[in-house]
Amino acid sequence: MAENKTTVTDVDPEDFLAGVKTARQREESRRLLAMMSELTGAPARMWGPTMVGFGQYHYRYDSGREGDALILGFAPRSGKFALYGLMDSPEAPALLERLGTHRRGAGCLYVNRLDDVDEEVLAELIRAAWAARRP
Repeated sequence: MAENKTTVTDVDPEDFLAGVKTARQREESRRLLAMMSELTGAPARMWGPTMVGFGQYHYRYDSGREGDALILGFAPRSGKFALYGLMDSPEAPALLERLGTHRRGAGCLYVNRLDDVDEEVLAELIRAAWAARRP
């Protein structure tokens, strides 16, 4: 069975964020790090080379495949952010309607910049997602 590629690493998230290409994205990444750290109370950990994650859960599929995954997190991407774990809470559909400009992917939200979204609604999404899945 294939190994998971996205696993916890020893890289310090602050060191990773220091290498984000643009000043705007570095600053917004640090804001996301601070917001998620405060709202979850969990330490940030790197998952794979580019995902900053909070919390962890174990999954097992009927196929027998299993592994660990972050509860929520983010990854700075080229010109945008991928936000993970925010769409599964019961409150998410209503909050997403109020969030602001975003796109929904299969397992994440894409936000071009934090100024495009209501950060209070983003904080509510983070709280709801954490409450629904926290360890």
